[in-house]
Amino acid sequence: MSKVFIDGQDFIKMITVSTQRLAEEVETVNALNVFPVPDGDTGINMSMTLTSGNEYLRENMSDHIGHCAAAFSKGLLMGARGNSGVILSQLFRGFATAVSDKEKINSEQFAAALQKGVDMAYQAVVKPVEGTILTVSKSSAKAGVQAAKYHEDILEVMSEVYQESGVALAKTPDQLAVLKQVGVVDSGGQGLVFIYEGFMKALSGKEVDDFIIPEKKPLSQQFKKTFDPMKAQSQLATEDIEFLYDMEFFIDIGAGKVSGSTFDADIFRQQLAEDGDSILVIQDEDFVKVHVHSRKPGDVFNYAIQYGELSRFQIENMREQHRDIVEVKSIDVESNNSADTSEGSSVVEANEARQPYGMVAVAVGEGIKEVLQSIGVDVILSGGQTMNPSTEEIVQAIKETNADQVFVFPNNSNIIMAAQQAKELVDVDVAVIPTKTISQGMVSALVFQEHLDFTENMEQMKEAISTVKSGQITHAVRDTEIDGVAIKEGDYLAIEDGSIITAESNIVDAVKHLIDHMIVNEDEIMTIFTGEDAEEETTKELTSYIEEKYEDIELDVLEGGQPLYPYLLSIES
Repeated sequence: MSKVFIDGQDFIKMITVSTQRLAEEVETVNALNVFPVPDGDTGINMSMTLTSGNEYLRENMSDHIGHCAAAFSKGLLMGARGNSGVILSQLFRGFATAVSDKEKINSEQFAAALQKGVDMAYQAVVKPVEGTILTVSKSSAKAGVQAAKYHEDILEVMSEVYQESGVALAKTPDQLAVLKQVGVVDSGGQGLVFIYEGFMKALSGKEVDDFIIPEKKPLSQQFKKTFDPMKAQSQLATEDIEFLYDMEFFIDIGAGKVSGSTFDADIFRQQLAEDGDSILVIQDEDFVKVHVHSRKPGDVFNYAIQYGELSRFQIENMREQHRDIVEVKSIDVESNNSADTSEGSSVVEANEARQPYGMVAVAVGEGIKEVLQSIGVDVILSGGQTMNPSTEEIVQAIKETNADQVFVFPNNSNIIMAAQQAKELVDVDVAVIPTKTISQGMVSALVFQEHLDFTENMEQMKEAISTVKSGQITHAVRDTEIDGVAIKEGDYLAIEDGSIITAESNIVDAVKHLIDHMIVNEDEIMTIFTGEDAEEETTKELTSYIEEKYEDIELDVLEGGQPLYPYLLSIES
């Protein structure tokens, strides 16, 4: 089955089948995570990111491959989770840029688009590491460019891309020492190989069934920030909703624009702010996504239409929505007089004054969240290793602070890139503090001082990261060996700042070993957060051990409530 050109419908099939293929192999990809911990999540992140892009694509289907690629890219951008998801979004953002004006593409254009994606992905990573998804994408794109010189058939080119992706994946252990040590290939690279396998199946016409995207399931309550919007809405009078029209649309920049008009996102935001709020302007190479609450939708469209054609309009009357919500709430209250309406809501009320500063942190565990709130964090986005929040969720959390300058604490190395991507999608000043643990996040948030300016606070927060040591206890999910530590499935792993210190069959031995390794003479404060699996007797034994052996250490034991990690340790000098 030869294909000299592919169009939008072909692209839709390719994405559909690859989404299905990756979804089938989520656990395979998860299992390749280097650390044998129970919350390896590369497969989950890549699959959820791809599904987000697929959903957006299916809502914006076209015969035009440029339009389809742009829609898919936007869905990936907003749904990106974890480093692997962000890199995946950049690969297809570059692809979309390369084909933006093409109704259909040939083999050379297809290969060039893959290469453009690689270029953009490498640009997005501050310090690219070889032996990862980046390497697999680079080698396979290069093979595609070479193949396109000799083959008009895109299936032939894709076959070379797919084969080379497998070869490049097999080489990742030789490029990244930790992969070779553990005896696995790169998990993100493996995810990309599954995606390319899906492309092959779609282009060849094999196993291409209509793929129905599974119904979205709510996240586990421990990984989801919950609130009842009706509680806040019932406290707000309908007439107090000042900017009542909730508008969302796209501008196709350049198509039918007024002569001499050049789009400037900052100027456009200023125009929208004259009579609106909740403004979000996301600019891609050829499209701009606009969201605004406005009193005068006609003026908004007049501002926008000078820059290009408008499409995909959504306008809702929020007063009408509010009346419907309050009506339902009234019925609920009448049927249940014991309903609690006293709790606050995380929804920003329409007339609430903006704050100069705000803080967003990612965390899981009710006790940990309470501590973060007590030190001034405004919005806590539930998640962590097991459930990385998406770019869009971080964007919404930033907006929810209702602040002009926002500090974001990812508290996980796999969330930093998504946070940095979210930073580019909001119209307020955002500083992403590269915290990799809860301990780092807490120490960084604590150094905030109102009398310092935004930059000074940001620098102090970054410096604070180095003043704390972080320890974790979890259990191994497979046999392996890392850095000379022999690990058996079920062992308790003691981890300090990302490095496995020991693996023990007994949790007490593991924690004691970790404590002895972490504490040095000048250390003064230790905080232990107990997880949901921590046992009271074990905690008492460990407390006695610390108090007897390290009598100069100030010890604080708090109930964190985090899953999968019975103990989190923090030590400060």
